[in-house]
Order: sequence, then C-alpha cells, then structure tokens
Amino acid sequence: MNDHFEIIASIIKNRRSIKPVRMNGKKIPDDQVRELLKLANWAPTHARTEPWRFIVYSGNKVKEFCRQHAELYKAHTLPEKFEQANYDKQIHNGDLASHIIIAIMQRGKSPKIPALEEIAATAIAIQNILLGATAAGIASFWSTGGMVHHPGMKDFLHLNQEDIVMSLLYFGYTDEQMEGKRQTAIEEKVVWK
Repeated sequence: MNDHFEIIASIIKNRRSIKPVRMNGKKIPDDQVRELLKLANWAPTHARTEPWRFIVYSGNKVKEFCRQHAELYKAHTLPEKFEQANYDKQIHNGDLASHIIIAIMQRGKSPKIPALEEIAATAIAIQNILLGATAAGIASFWSTGGMVHHPGMKDFLHLNQEDIVMSLLYFGYTDEQMEGKRQTAIEEKVVWK
C-alpha cells in the first residue's frame, strides 16, 4: 500500500466520538470549520443532487441554540414525560463545544432518486467532515439525541416535510485520548464468494 492509503487508514481508525462534555472549551477558527464543510461537498451523490445542507452555530450562538433545543424539548414533551435532567442536558450540551452544525438531508425534486440514497449521500458528507476534523486534531460528536428527529425540530428549522435532520454535530478540542474498539472482527462480517 502507498503512503496515501496509510494516511487515510490512520485517520479513519483514529476518528472517535467525543461527547461535548469532554471538550475543553477552546475555540476553533471559523475558517477551519469552513474548510471542513468543503469536504462534505465531495461526497458521492446519485444524479448530483448534493442533498446535504448545514446550519452552523458558532460563538454565542452555540449556547443560544442549546437553549432553544431545550425549549423545544419542553414545548413538545407531555408534562408527565418531561425530565428536568434531559432539559438541563440540552441547555448545557454546548457549554464546552466550539461549534454546532445541524446536518440536514434536503430532499430533491426528482422522485426517481430514492430517499435512502439521499440519506446515504448526506451521511457520507457528514463522515467526510468528521474525518477532516480528526485529521485537523478537532474533536467531534455526531448526536441524534434530544429533538433531532422530532417534527418540532423540522418546524423550528423551517424544513420541508420530506427533509430529514440527520444529526447535530458538536465540534471542539479535547485533552483526552480515546481508544477505539469494535465488537467483532471484519472477517465475521464479510462473506467472500
């Protein structure tokens, strides 16, 4: 294998999910986040639909979004199901994060392209960003918790019915090193014919 393979293999193997509470509060320059977002645009996409869209929160807007997220949870949760701990978690999830990016699959107008393909393309775009972050020494966390998949989040973001909020992506720096592991070896997941 050549050097390029070794570099990308190392980046893939060393990408870790770092929860926002494990970030250290140090800020990432916005220009560096813009460079990460450019990587998303190179994801494969059927018929060049490029369905990925991103909303970026930085600076004081990170905490503002976290407060709004918590309020969405409160507004869309029955009183008997409301948990103060979940509300508090949403408010404080971004306290140590530098940026939050909402990743969205924006459904195209061509019914010939299955929604699943648009979801897959957007997931790959997200992975491109995460791998770029790892290469740049930036911690990241792909979150689907809270109100991410709730219709109230779509309304809050003024999305179309067919669009999908894929994730909240938290970015920052961390002082921790995380070890990676997989439950089963790849050989147990592959059949050669």
